[in-house]
Amino acid sequence: MSAEALLLALRQSLGELAVLTDERDLEPYCHDWRHMFKGRPLCALLPRNTEQVAAAVRLCAAAGYSVVPQGGNTGLSGGATPDDSGRQVVLSLARMNAIRHIDVVGETIEVEAGCVLQTAQEAVAEQGLLLPISLAAEGSARIGGIVSTNAGGTNVLRYGMARARVMGLEVVIADGQVINGLRSLRKDNAGYDWKQWFIGTEGTLGIVTAAVLQLAPMPRYRVTALLAVASAQHSLAVLCAARRAIGETLTGFELMSGAALELVARHQQLRLPLTDSAWYVLLEASSSLPGLREATESLLGDLLEQEMATDGVVAESERQEAELWALRESITEAEGKEGRSIKHDVSVPISAIPAFLAQADQAVQQAFPEARINAFGHAGDGNIHYNVIVAPGVDAAALNRLVHDVVCSFGGSISAEHGIGQYRVSEMVRCRAPAELEIARRVKHALDPHNFLNPGKVLPLQ
Repeated sequence: MSAEALLLALRQSLGELAVLTDERDLEPYCHDWRHMFKGRPLCALLPRNTEQVAAAVRLCAAAGYSVVPQGGNTGLSGGATPDDSGRQVVLSLARMNAIRHIDVVGETIEVEAGCVLQTAQEAVAEQGLLLPISLAAEGSARIGGIVSTNAGGTNVLRYGMARARVMGLEVVIADGQVINGLRSLRKDNAGYDWKQWFIGTEGTLGIVTAAVLQLAPMPRYRVTALLAVASAQHSLAVLCAARRAIGETLTGFELMSGAALELVARHQQLRLPLTDSAWYVLLEASSSLPGLREATESLLGDLLEQEMATDGVVAESERQEAELWALRESITEAEGKEGRSIKHDVSVPISAIPAFLAQADQAVQQAFPEARINAFGHAGDGNIHYNVIVAPGVDAAALNRLVHDVVCSFGGSISAEHGIGQYRVSEMVRCRAPAELEIARRVKHALDPHNFLNPGKVLPLQ
């Protein structure tokens, strides 16, 4: 089938306005959020329902055009960006944005893939419930992309990655078949848990069109505190003490270097309410029961008395909470204003964080003496954003290999929450064991034998 014939068939199936071919209309679908990758698809499709997704997949497959699913296009690894061959079609789920059902008793939400995360959060909040996936891009990230990338965020410590929230999925697979597993069962041991095949696989095995997500009660009380600590090792002592003192109420535990917050102060004009320190911890706890503030303040007093922390403050209002979180959330933007940076989204065992940071710093500074380290992240779950500010001519691939080698020496992962996409494919192949890659290839071949769905992402082109 020619390109013209495919476009005609798609317009007849989806409607004239659902098939975009004009260069200006296509532009937002052609590049990733960071503008690292840019492609040129034949067209972009905007289906309105699952049946149209399935029809589009069947037509593209018959014509020999691969499909690149796209949600909010907020990913950081180029996982939703087409190539420049003109033989790919972007399939956007943006129009499939309905909230189908909220079950207040069962604490679940059934939602279409194109629904923006923040929209879903606000809808369940009206029912006194919480959708506890929290991302910087929650105002534009869509549910299908969140599921397909197994997104993380600041609440993973307590509520888990996106995978932990998924109870059921509706998926269109490579032959255009719709698999409806939109069950809201907390217990279901009837055979393979096939939904797991589509969570975190970035649209390479199937296109998520809807999901049932598990909610949580909305906490009535929240406490946010910022602490200064002398070292990363001291931050782990704080983490252990916090777990003992306030236990399951601990929602977030962010580690930020003094260098990171110096960038924020300089470029974002945000005031740090503590004395200068090598490291800082941003701690958040939430509960439905009273007494949380008193327990957290008591914890802070003990930490200062035992010299695990050198300074600290507890937010006294929602405004102060927002100001403390703004310090953390502004790091990436401040880093961008400082100059070129090479980013690493890595994870190591929590207890290994201090040793990883020390070894990575030593390796980077030895190989790239002019480089500056900007390290921060979700230390409560072992995820560190190990970013390196470098001069324009520095070889990014060489720096990536160096950092990732240190990560792997600790049994860590080169992608904690941002996915592989196309950005990290070569490093994935280099760092993963051959047996792990082989079993991934077998699953891909079984579900998508012609490498038709999002080719070149997660696994290399064969």
